[in-house]
Amino acid sequence: MELGVAMLKSRQALSLLSTEPSSADSDAIPVDSKVASRIVDLRSDTVTKPTAEMRAAMASAEVDDDLLGVDPTVCKLQQQMAKIFGKEAGLFVPSGTMGNLMGVLVHCEVRGSEVILGSECHLHIYEQGGMSTLGGVHPRTVLNKADGTMDLQEVEAAIRPLNDDCYPTTRLICIENTHNRCGGKCISVEYTDKIGELAKWYGLKFHIDGARIFNAATALGVSPERLTRAADSISVCLSKGLAAPVGSVLVGSSEFIAKARKLRKALGGGMRQAGVIAAAGLISLRDMVGKLKDDHHHAQLLAEGLNAIAGLKVDVANVETNIVNVEVTTDSALGAEDLCEAMKERGVLSIATQGTRIRLVTHYHISNDDVQYVLACFQDTLLKTIAVHRENGI
Repeated sequence: MELGVAMLKSRQALSLLSTEPSSADSDAIPVDSKVASRIVDLRSDTVTKPTAEMRAAMASAEVDDDLLGVDPTVCKLQQQMAKIFGKEAGLFVPSGTMGNLMGVLVHCEVRGSEVILGSECHLHIYEQGGMSTLGGVHPRTVLNKADGTMDLQEVEAAIRPLNDDCYPTTRLICIENTHNRCGGKCISVEYTDKIGELAKWYGLKFHIDGARIFNAATALGVSPERLTRAADSISVCLSKGLAAPVGSVLVGSSEFIAKARKLRKALGGGMRQAGVIAAAGLISLRDMVGKLKDDHHHAQLLAEGLNAIAGLKVDVANVETNIVNVEVTTDSALGAEDLCEAMKERGVLSIATQGTRIRLVTHYHISNDDVQYVLACFQDTLLKTIAVHRENGI
């Protein structure tokens, strides 16, 4: 009941905010609420646009038939990615979802296999249950802690006994690094090694959803190879912070990749002159990895600034990479969804998640000046809404 009343007041204030001037205008930070003077897109790092260098490389890419395995640009990208991660081979795929799905299905070739993975991981929540739908693979979740890890004892306890016909057969453990729903937290080398040791002890395989693995390696100050050494396979996304327009690369042993290539065709991921898009991935590896530290710095600035605004709360110490989760507190003048809508009118794009939370993600398009603009917009919007509340008795 109280939540419903608060939401109603928030909507009323939002309506008035867009149509009536406020007496607080002279004291607020001067941000034009009628016409957005700029667009600052913080919805995700997936909104990044290819750089001029990427577009030029795509236009001039040397190509051939990748389904025959002879596209030189695709081959170069696959080889480079495999070398970076210390694996024998790589495979270019259209999406991270396909990369993860292939990782699971190759490791779990027998229907009725089981995968142990985190309760909050992307593979479990946001990928349509493809492992079950297409592979007959059963997910067994272990609670993700706030730092994105799973308790090692709970992971071990989740492994099924081999001598009981009632259970599916555990064949794989998956982790996500960085962990999206846990705020971009980095999974350490030490923890990753322990998961790898546990998997080997029980004869299991180990896959990493590395959609933002370069962010993790950058923040932790370790090489991608060292960070993922214990894993049998990693799916690496090119189209998030690395800014390529499309694609991921799955890496692992030569035998694993040979099986994955065959499966890619069945899943509809076989491509012909794919060097046109793989060319952008090569520029990503050359130019964009080194810029991720700037994205992390901007996320820290955002976190600190937002945490200083009444009605907003950010666990600043929890911001390790480029994701900032903002809790809209109960004493805020606007709820999360309405605040997002108000910010959209000022050109600041974000996503309301989990009821009271707003997620902001930095990337190479975001500058220091953009951060200051966003902070000014948040503060000004909330100040004006408070004034509207007072004037209209809401």
